[in-house]
Amino acid sequence: MSSQTGTTWLTPEEYLAIERQAEWRSEYIDGVMYAMAGSAFKHAQIVSNLITGLGLQLRNRDCSVLAIQMKVRLPDSKKFFYPDLAIVCGKPRFHDEETDVILNPVLLIEVFSESTEYFDRGRKFKYYQQLDCLREYLLVAQDRVAIEQFIKQANGVWLYATVADRESSLPLPSIECTLDLSAVYDKVDWKEYERSSTDDE
Repeated sequence: MSSQTGTTWLTPEEYLAIERQAEWRSEYIDGVMYAMAGSAFKHAQIVSNLITGLGLQLRNRDCSVLAIQMKVRLPDSKKFFYPDLAIVCGKPRFHDEETDVILNPVLLIEVFSESTEYFDRGRKFKYYQQLDCLREYLLVAQDRVAIEQFIKQANGVWLYATVADRESSLPLPSIECTLDLSAVYDKVDWKEYERSSTDDE
């Protein structure tokens, strides 16, 4: 999880006032701000590939792909997160007139690293499940080819699936799209990063 920025308890309104003027992004959980770690090059590549792939498929449909700077507020109004990608279908609902906090995503995607994997899979997903509108959640690995999928069933149970083959595809029923893993991981070369790291030593 990201690091705590201070011990002072803040209201949601105080958090938003600070966050909207801040140079760095912070998430908010029950009165406390948590600074987000910077993104690695691999993370940026994968997010960019996801935006491109989903954006093209949703081009002529009533759905929007929102990334990086768009916050999501949970129903209790005490938690604000920055998912890597959020998909909204139909008319977006906002927290206030600033239109930088959405309330009704149908699909959320997190591209996780070794340091964020535990939180993204555990507490963060548990928090996201408070969103009645949410139909699907994806965890995309950045250190290997792997996508984990959670789909909400009619009875409220989340169905789990995982794909780890670069030549495979993953249907996304919440938005009627498909992710090709070869496209998601296009130009991501882990061996190149390993060589660069070795050369620096």
